[in-house]
Amino acid sequence: MDGRGGTMKTKLHKIKAMILARFNRMFSFMTISITQRWHIEHWIHFHVLEDGTIERCYTPHDQCRRPHISMLQHAADYINLVPTVMRNEYLDATLKTGQSSPVWYVGLVDNSGFSTYAAGDIMSSHAGWTESVAYSNATRPVWTPGTISAGSVDNSGSVAVFNINGTATIRGGFLVDESTKGGSTGTLGGEADFTGGSRSVVPGDTLNVTVTCSIASA
Repeated sequence: MDGRGGTMKTKLHKIKAMILARFNRMFSFMTISITQRWHIEHWIHFHVLEDGTIERCYTPHDQCRRPHISMLQHAADYINLVPTVMRNEYLDATLKTGQSSPVWYVGLVDNSGFSTYAAGDIMSSHAGWTESVAYSNATRPVWTPGTISAGSVDNSGSVAVFNINGTATIRGGFLVDESTKGGSTGTLGGEADFTGGSRSVVPGDTLNVTVTCSIASA
């Protein structure tokens, strides 16, 4: 009797395991991944003098009215960390409450005092990094998304331009739905270092930033 009971329990456990495995396989297609790919360009600008020589322009690019020759000093692509608060935002916007035309902005991360990014970072609390406001724009540049296609959207048609007005070392960038330079409110949408290292900038330089947001089946 005990022997048959033990055999029956073993069979039931095996059947349960098979059902759970099949259930997991059936719903594995629901896993998705959220990524942000950033493209950064560092431009420097020059004036052409009467004798044909050139000199570096150190006036913020949006304020200088003289003709320029521009040179691309550095370009790189990198993948951003999408923090927990932004993943929650994706779920809320698409599956729960929805959003009506949200506006997002691009910010810069200062290299000074940097230690780390964290999945738990929010705008009011990100102990591992600080924002750089070494640019003359009145607010953080707006991120203007184009057409959504194949699970992806970017602002390549209207890149975020930072007109540098101070000497600084820029480590990376972030996305936020609040425009105030140096502000601590809004939803933090992403954060990461530039590939190829930090960028040393001086007045007159410009940083052009393209952000691509994608959702794909894992």
